[in-house]
Amino acid sequence: MSNLNGKVIIVTGSASGIGLTTAQVLAARGASVVLADINAQAAETAARDLRAEGRRAVAIATDVGDEGQIDSMVSGTVAEFGGIDGLHNNSALLSPDVMAKDVDIVDIDAQLFARILKVNLIGYALTAKHVIPHMIKRGGGAIINTGSVTGSLAEHVRPMYGASKAAVIGITRNIATQYGKQGIRSVSVSPGVIQTPALKAAIPKEEIARLVRHGLSARAGEPEDIATLVAFLMSDEGSFITGIDIPVDGGLTAHWPTYAEELDARERLEISRQA
Repeated sequence: MSNLNGKVIIVTGSASGIGLTTAQVLAARGASVVLADINAQAAETAARDLRAEGRRAVAIATDVGDEGQIDSMVSGTVAEFGGIDGLHNNSALLSPDVMAKDVDIVDIDAQLFARILKVNLIGYALTAKHVIPHMIKRGGGAIINTGSVTGSLAEHVRPMYGASKAAVIGITRNIATQYGKQGIRSVSVSPGVIQTPALKAAIPKEEIARLVRHGLSARAGEPEDIATLVAFLMSDEGSFITGIDIPVDGGLTAHWPTYAEELDARERLEISRQA
């Protein structure tokens, strides 16, 4: 288990889902954690629960689409814990009304696309902008960005979301390249089908099962699958890993697109042989 004792780590988008689980795992492994989220009440509840377990955690209400709020959150983190060692950029604009409009290129709403990029991409870059000087003062740090397999492979829908995640993977490499010699590492972690509350609410069980069929694992992912990797990458054990994207997708992107059909055909053949 990775040791994060003495490290101060900010997790954005940490009121629920992957961000919340990551904050919990980081705190359990010894980190002082800042839960930064636009949902102030949920973030504060989560931070209070962690403190009740003896962890060091605070919540700071933050809209990562507003650079002033990012600056205040970073300053608040330094005032509370004395510095910053890690950042997990995990915020995303995923509300049902937004996703319902992110369907087809010819129907793109320019203003909505700008909103998505402001949170999913520019917010990541600006948060990195404000934490990097504090990390350098501490001798270095790690910035882990939540990408997505949709940033590498396109879907029939969600072109705006997919484009934003492709850019996250790109900005991750830029951060790693520009600040590596100053002790800053940057890695993007790209989830596949992860059973967050938002995903369960948006996608029917049958659709999740279909997606799992196309992966190499026998199950869908859980937020812990992302959180434990982030914890490792934040730790000294991950200190030689930087400038890459790591898919955490149960093998969804590891094979030919015809994998599921070939699997079905093989299973039908086995059944016919046994008949």
